Amino acid sequence: MAKSAIQKITLNQAENIPFDKLFLSQKNVRRIQNGVSLEALAIDIARRGLIQSLNVRPEMKDGEETGRYEVPAGGRRFSALQLLVKRKEMVKTAPMPCIVNRSELTSMEDDSLAENVHRENLHPLDQFRAFKTLSEQGLDVEEVAARYFVSPNTVKQRLKLANVSPKLLDLYEHDEIRLEQIMAFSISDDHARQEQVWERISDNSNMQEPYYIRRLLTETTVRADDRRAVYVGAEAYEAAGGAVLRDLFQSDDGGWLHDAALLDRLVAEKLKTVADEIAGEGWKWVEASLSFPYGHEHGLRALVGVAVDLTEEERATREALREEYDRLEAEYGDADELPDEIDARLGEIEQALDAFDQRRATYDPADIAIAGVFVSLNADGSLSVDRGYVRPEDERSPGSDGSDTDD
Repeated sequence: MAKSAIQKITLNQAENIPFDKLFLSQKNVRRIQNGVSLEALAIDIARRGLIQSLNVRPEMKDGEETGRYEVPAGGRRFSALQLLVKRKEMVKTAPMPCIVNRSELTSMEDDSLAENVHRENLHPLDQFRAFKTLSEQGLDVEEVAARYFVSPNTVKQRLKLANVSPKLLDLYEHDEIRLEQIMAFSISDDHARQEQVWERISDNSNMQEPYYIRRLLTETTVRADDRRAVYVGAEAYEAAGGAVLRDLFQSDDGGWLHDAALLDRLVAEKLKTVADEIAGEGWKWVEASLSFPYGHEHGLRALVGVAVDLTEEERATREALREEYDRLEAEYGDADELPDEIDARLGEIEQALDAFDQRRATYDPADIAIAGVFVSLNADGSLSVDRGYVRPEDERSPGSDGSDTDD
């Protein structure tokens, strides 16, 4: 038997139709606005032009085309174009690329539904990679954000996700890793380390939670609120070549310092600089360490220094700070939570008042010559300088200063 001929389809033809010959059909199935606003869409069309044609049908009257066209599909684009005409950014007679449907096999409602239902949303990974490509083409974060109507932080997040190991992104593409897990992996830029962590947890679903992934990726790092990091400062650490791991998807309190060895070296160098400066005061010895064991001063004699009196100006400053502190406490005493700026200001005042209370004492030069100083860090990362300790072997023998000799 002869094979029947395959019916060939004929696609709807594209035409350029003046905008003022178009009108929005009431048969568009989209009733609820969702996604990019008309304002944002109008801005995008004004910048790049109309990249998707309108789907239109000829208006019919007494079986004849009137020369006007209904827009049953592409209503949001049509409304955005109307906005541009209203603003006089586009002439109302501008030709519009349209797909003209004259078929009687489908209705306008059918056309509208098909355009919306058959549309497949972009996979998140495709968007991450597209943002990365735009960045590599020279667009900065702010420009990408402006073009696609998202915040700069959103762009940073997507660029961070696109920088995860290709092996893990491939697993995400095939639904073998969840987006929340990719977000956790994005803390580190070390692809080998990311893959190593995944291999460690891939066979145990209980270990695949995002919080555990973050813990494994940061187990050899130092928190940014660690006293060593606070003392050195993130800027100095990064200037020395250190990397800071940041979590762009949840609060990380400043992140994690990746190079613990570098940080320890910077701490030691900074403490040594302080110790050398203090040694210049004439002390016999100065010991500097991150911390000292409990009771390290046991068996040493502590010198009793003389507190330096405050100047009139310093007294006035201290009183003004105390009054401001009392006023703020009274004003916000009943508040469930202090405003950030008030909380910060109270902290500043407390530090300033503590500085007045911890003013350096003065010592007899003869005592300084036999005594020493301990330099270390407090728990909050501030410097601790504890002056005036005499070791037993450094005590002056009776009569060495002429005070206890017999006549």
